[in-house]
Order: sequence, then C-alpha cells, then structure tokens
Amino acid sequence: MAEAADFQGISPSPARRWLRRTAAAALGAPLVAALLTGPAAQAAETGKAPTGSRTVDVSLNTLSPNAPVEGDTLTISGTLTNKGKETVTDGEVGLRVGPRLSSRGEIDDAAKRTGYVPGADPVEIGGKYTLKVPKLRSGISQDFTLAVPVDKLGLDDEGVYQLGVSLSGRTSGSGYGQVLGIERSFLPWQPEDTDSKTGMTFLWPLIASPHVTAETGSDEQQTPVFANDDLAAELAPGGRLEQMVSLGSQLPVTWVIDPDLLAGVDAMTKNYQVKVGDSTVAGKNQDIAKQWLTSLEAAVEDDKVIALPFADPDLASIAHRGKSVSGTLSHLQTASEVAAKTVETVLHVKPSTDFAWPVNGAIDPSIVDVATSAGAHKVIARSDSLRETGNLPYTPTAARPIGGGTTAVVADARLSTAFDGDMSKAGASTLAVQKFLAQTLALTEQDPENERSIVVAPQRMPTAAQAQTMATALRALGDGHWTQPLDLVAAAEVKPDARATTKVPKASKYPKKLRDQELPTQAFQDIRTTQDSLNSFRVVLTQPERVVTPFGNAINRSMSTSWRGSPLEAQQYRDSVRTYLQGLSNEVTLIEKSDVTLSGRSATIPVTVQNKLVQGVDHLVLKVTSDNIRLKFDDDGSVAELPVKIAGGHSQSLKFDASANANGQARVTARLFTEDGTPYGEEMTFTVKVSEVTPTVLLVIAGGLLLLVLAGVRMYTHRKRSIASDTADGNGGEPEQPSDPTPDTGPESGAPSDTGEKVDR
Repeated sequence: MAEAADFQGISPSPARRWLRRTAAAALGAPLVAALLTGPAAQAAETGKAPTGSRTVDVSLNTLSPNAPVEGDTLTISGTLTNKGKETVTDGEVGLRVGPRLSSRGEIDDAAKRTGYVPGADPVEIGGKYTLKVPKLRSGISQDFTLAVPVDKLGLDDEGVYQLGVSLSGRTSGSGYGQVLGIERSFLPWQPEDTDSKTGMTFLWPLIASPHVTAETGSDEQQTPVFANDDLAAELAPGGRLEQMVSLGSQLPVTWVIDPDLLAGVDAMTKNYQVKVGDSTVAGKNQDIAKQWLTSLEAAVEDDKVIALPFADPDLASIAHRGKSVSGTLSHLQTASEVAAKTVETVLHVKPSTDFAWPVNGAIDPSIVDVATSAGAHKVIARSDSLRETGNLPYTPTAARPIGGGTTAVVADARLSTAFDGDMSKAGASTLAVQKFLAQTLALTEQDPENERSIVVAPQRMPTAAQAQTMATALRALGDGHWTQPLDLVAAAEVKPDARATTKVPKASKYPKKLRDQELPTQAFQDIRTTQDSLNSFRVVLTQPERVVTPFGNAINRSMSTSWRGSPLEAQQYRDSVRTYLQGLSNEVTLIEKSDVTLSGRSATIPVTVQNKLVQGVDHLVLKVTSDNIRLKFDDDGSVAELPVKIAGGHSQSLKFDASANANGQARVTARLFTEDGTPYGEEMTFTVKVSEVTPTVLLVIAGGLLLLVLAGVRMYTHRKRSIASDTADGNGGEPEQPSDPTPDTGPESGAPSDTGEKVDR
C-alpha cells in the first residue's frame, strides 16, 4: 500500500503519485488524505511529539504563601521538561498574573484550559522577575524558582486571580520566540480582614476496608483472626491512617469514624492471628496499634466525632437491592446500635450517631428512607445530587429540610472532589490546593453580606498523599480571612436558606456508575442464609455471645461500602463467613454407627453425639425414627427423642429402648433438632435387624445337640463293650476254650489281668 510505503520511508511509485494528485483534484485534499492515509496515518499523527505551547511541560511544585497578603513575596518552584524533539534555546521562565475571575464558573473554565491562548492569557511580568534558560535539550528536565514581591503582581481588588508560569523560547524549527509551555493556577487575594466569613465544615474520615474475619482462635480468649496484616502498614508511621490522625490532630475538622476500624485496631493491641494460606501465624504489630489508638484518642479529645454504623454499610445497595430481602434492615439497625458503644469503649468520647453518609452523597427517596430507618435524622448529601433549581446567584447554606423531620447536610461537590486523583505528584497537589482556596474565596464573595455555611465531604478513604494535600489547603485557610471552622453538628443546625432546593431527586436520577457498583441482591440473600444458620446455632450454645458477636460483626462487614468496585472480594468474604459458621456447626454431630442386631425381641440402641466445640451445647433434642412398624421405641411408637446436653470437647451416648413384634429389618434415622423443632446438622441412618432366635441362641442349641449326640455315642459304645464282656464269661455265644484247663495268667502270657477294668478305661 502507498501509505505503508510512505511510513517506511519508501517513495511511492509514479503511478500512485499520479493517482493521488488526480484524486485530490477531484475530491479535495482533506477527503483524499483521509481516504488514502487511513488508520496508519492517524496513529502516526497521535505519536507526534508535542509542538507549540505544549512543547515543554511546566509543573508547579510549590507555591508559597498559598494565599499571600500585603508585604509577602510569592515564591514558586517547579520543573520544566522538554517533551519535544528539538532543543529549546533562549528560554525564559516568567510569571503571568490576571485577569481577576468573578465567579466559580470562571474558575472551572480557566482550570480546563491547557495551551497558551494569546489575549486570554496576561502578559508576562518581566524584568528581574524572570529566569533565563539558555538551553533545554529534548527529554531533559530542569528545576526553576521564581520569587516576586506581591506588590509587583498588579493585584487590585480582592478576589481570585489567574496565575500562570510560562516558558518562552526558540526551537530549530522556528526562527522566532514563542510560548513553548505554560501551567495555570489560581491566586486568592484578600489583603484586608473582613467580618463576612463562611462557615467551613471539613469532614475527616477514618474508614478502612474490612480486615477482621469471622474466625477466632480455638482458645478461651477467642483470639481474633485477620485476613492479612495490611492494616498494620496503614497504621505505621507514614501509612495512610497514621497520616490521617497525625495531620487531623492539628486541623479544625470533624472526625467521621467507622467503629469497625476502631474495633479492629483495638483487637490488634492484644494477641491476634494473621491468615497465611490455610494456616495462621501470630500477629506482631501490637505496639503500632497501641500507638495509633493513643494518638487518635488525644486527637479527638476536644473535637466532634461522628460514628457511622458499624462497618460503614452501603446504604444505597441496601435501599436498591437489599431491603426486599428479609432481615437486611435489622442488620443496619444493629450496626447503628453497636457504633456508639464501640467508639465510647475505645476512644472514651461520646460520638454523634445521628448522621448517615451515602456513597458520594448521592441520594434518592429510598436511600433517605433506609438511612433514617436506623435512627439517623441527618443525611450527608452532595450538591451534584441535590441540585439547585432556583437559579440562586450564590451557593446556599448546607443544611436544608427534606421532609419527615430529616435534614440533608449538602456538601459542596466542587470542594469535596478537589482532592480526588493522584496527589503524590507535587504539581497535582499544588494545583489542587490553589483551586480549593480559589473556590472557597469565590463562594464567599458571591454574596458577602449573606453569611453561609458549607460542608466538604472528601473521598471516604483518602490516600496519604491526598490527606497531606487536604491538610495543606486547610492550613492555608486557617491563615486566611474568609472562612471560619464549624463542626458538622453545628452546621446541621444552621438556619436553612429558604430558596435552596429541598426536593430529593427521583430514583431515576441516581448515577448509573454508582448503581453498577452496588452489592447485588444475591449478596443480601447470602447474608440472610448466614444469619439463619447463626440463629439456629446460637440457641444450642451455653455461651452464645462467643459466636454471636464475631459473626454479627462479620455479617455487617459483608455489607460494607468498601466492597464497591470489588465484587469478587466481596463474594469471597461472604463465602468465608458462611463456610466458617458451617464448620463450627458441624463440630456438634452424630457419630456414624454400624447396623444393629436386636438380641431377641427387645434391646437398647445407643446413639452417640460428639461436641468438638470449646463451649458446651444444650437445648438440643436427639430424635430416632423407624420406617418399619415392627420396630417400636419405648413401646409407644416409631419415634423417640431424648434431650442433649454436652460439655465442650466431650461426647454423650444416648440409649433408646427398642422392641420388635416380628422378625425383619428396620431402617432407623437419627437426627438432632433444636427445641423448637428446627433440624440441626445432617441426619444419620442405620439398620436394625430383628430375629426371634438369634444366632447366639442357635449356637447354644447347636452346642447342646452336639453334646447329646456325643453322649449317645458313648452310651452305645459302653453298652456294646459290656455285652462283649458278658459273652467272655460263658453266658451264651462264648468262644471255644483252650485245651489247657489251667490257663497261665502270668505276665508272660500276654492275657489281661482284669478285663472289666480295661473296658471302663
């Protein structure tokens, strides 16, 4: 193909060149180019090195102070990276300030721009406030620093100014200087203090994905078992949760805590086990857990603490897919009840449990209903869900009534999402901070005489880098003059704006992306199955709390918001809980027995129940049933039952009296039941053989007959010998006598000395 030849550096043939010229003349150059070049040319186009104002990437790594005042010097450091294929020469880094942005919308528009736009971007502040870059080769990076006194920036009225740092220079492809790279940010400017300030509520979430399994050690202490030791890495110095506590302790924030995290860390302060394959090993991070809890307890001592329901259940998933499954809402109620107790026990502070926080603050009527069903009267929503429809020229106060005695505390969507994304790069972090500050100042200036209250609800589990960026922004606000801290409880009680939206959006408005991440209905059916099994198991235990508490918590974790986007892991967790519970239930079982033969028409049949659990079992009934009317138990029917009570680690043999009215076989079924008649475990069957003359009796009879026969034979032999003896004495039929009338009876004759004695022997 001709285009392939062009890409490979091979000149097309004269015929192909003629064809192209002819087609171009007939169809137009743009169309023929599209037809003849195809995907290969398009790929080559996208692979071209950046040109123009995108030749050099400009990154702003630091900006200090973030919100300057009169007398300050603005210092900006960053990095230049030549993305083009040519060396940049005669370069100059300069600062561009202005124009003043009059609204939050203008800030959004300015943030979207990338390349340099003559006329829209202000001129460079020249002179000694620029930095010369003689040469910047392709692919090479170079750091820079600019320092400019604030009074040289041309700032007039207070407000938000656009700020840009650009690199101008030349390349060998152009004979003139031009802007080869630019990065924009924002500079909030309020030179004088003001009495008009916006109340700022910043939520500081301490939430983690589930780490504790339903398993406990087989000892009396019930040593908890963790799925892994990843939580320790988050608690260790520099870890995500360590950073959240360390930074939050110095900031005016409202702590929003998942009690499950506290319970897990508290468990780590003692003996705990960690799963490794099919076995477990002893956990070794007790000191890290103790240090983190100590730091957190000190941090929250004087701050407001909001406790979410235990394990942070997914309210939207419950509302859309779970509430139709019986028992689901009761789990949410239990999770709310456990929350306050857990926080008070671990942190020794009394939390507020009156707030519900759906994912991303997205709500609809069913989500609000579910949130309030567990006792919450305040729902943390977000302004991109509860949108304003009254064309207000300003951002209204966060709190507003939505009916039924429920208050929606509407977080600002722009501010709440300001720290999403990868904040590990200095450039991204700096831009996020400056945009956040700009938005808060612009919000305040929308209506300076109307003091309002705003709420910021960031992502549920910020990374360490995101936490550091948020802290930088809040510290900068602390030095500013246009906001003042306000905790969430106080923000919910602020007088609502009469013109603000109070209508909860319809279910059809719920974001599809969020709906696709919800737990499926099957998840809640699995949870119900596990709960049913737990209910059956608990009633037979002498210490049910040893099982109910860990499994109840595990069931709550199965509904956690953290499973969003991880359906396989969520399913595996639910399966592991159900499998472990089934394994424990099977520790109380019937021992298999072989077939039984009755010794006569009545006998006792033993059935053994084994308890391998650490604790005892009670309130169980063992029932045996015969399928043959020939076999009866206790002379009153084909079914018999006996109560079961066994200590931990022991067995019990229960004996049933059985009788039969005829020979034959009967199939007997043995099964455990709870006292209310619910089957427990698997049934066991065996065969009972009934025979009036048993093999033992037959053996005795056969032995007796044999003895009789032997006695008869002996009598016959004895009789015969007696007759022979009488004949020898001359009583008829005697043998002929010897010719010598005097027989020789000496020993040499060989005749017997006493014939009768010889017969008896």
